[in-house]
Amino acid sequence: MNFCTKCGQKLRVDANFCPSCGEKILELKTEKEPQKPAGNKSVTDQMSRLEASVVKKINKKIELQNNQSGIVKKAWYLAGFFALVILVAFIDFDALPIHPSIVMISLFFLMAAIIVAVMFRSREKKLQSLISGENLLASWTLNDTEKDAYVNYLFKHEKGKNWVILMVISVISIIIFGVFILVIDEGKLAMFLVLIGLLVFVSFFAFGMPRYYKYQNSKNDGKILIGAKFAYINGYFHNWDFMLSGLSKVKVMETPFYGINLVYYYTDRTLRHSEELFIPANENQNLDELVTELKQKNSKAK
Repeated sequence: MNFCTKCGQKLRVDANFCPSCGEKILELKTEKEPQKPAGNKSVTDQMSRLEASVVKKINKKIELQNNQSGIVKKAWYLAGFFALVILVAFIDFDALPIHPSIVMISLFFLMAAIIVAVMFRSREKKLQSLISGENLLASWTLNDTEKDAYVNYLFKHEKGKNWVILMVISVISIIIFGVFILVIDEGKLAMFLVLIGLLVFVSFFAFGMPRYYKYQNSKNDGKILIGAKFAYINGYFHNWDFMLSGLSKVKVMETPFYGINLVYYYTDRTLRHSEELFIPANENQNLDELVTELKQKNSKAK
């Protein structure tokens, strides 16, 4: 196994460029991972220290805070708060009476907080395995031009999709409320005002949310981390390694920007859903090799 001497990234034997920093492999000296002799404890210990130093070097190059950790902490804090409310209610302090309805609500939120904490703890571990390099296939950081192209594309894509949804909801609402307004004798004005309020509310989300996401995406770190079963894309973590989920399509795209078009699916109580990702890349990234590896590690991907 070879390693990039500039950033510590593991290198494939036939790679022409480092998948992390983009340096030409021919210009770099490679560091071979020696074989571990069996039965020699001192040599084995030396090899363990060498591997640890290589992993440390790889970890050092990805300066990324695990954004799933904050969600886990907040969920456990909320669980502790609602557990305390329930405990105080059962102790039955005269100075602090708690109504049974508050206990029931607290029990519901306690269970919800525990579920969120457990679920995001799993996501936290998966993202950390990318940051550490353990399950990392490739990583890069977008420059300002690449990031702007990506953010603007997502904004136009979400805006167009929300416009279609707004039109469909508006037509259905006008038909339903229009029938009631024509049929009922009283309350026509109130029904009309409710219709206007509904359309304004839906329009606010249809046009406001894409702008919010554009602002949020422009503030994010621009880092891309790709694993076989999960990926971190400019502040957002995606995974397709749970039950009844997987990668269905992955390919290199040239427009509207150079990158990877990836589609994964998942199944919940409302049956199967798909999520399409547009992952921007640096121009010097060998995406053909990465796409081939993703297909090999996800047998159903096309």
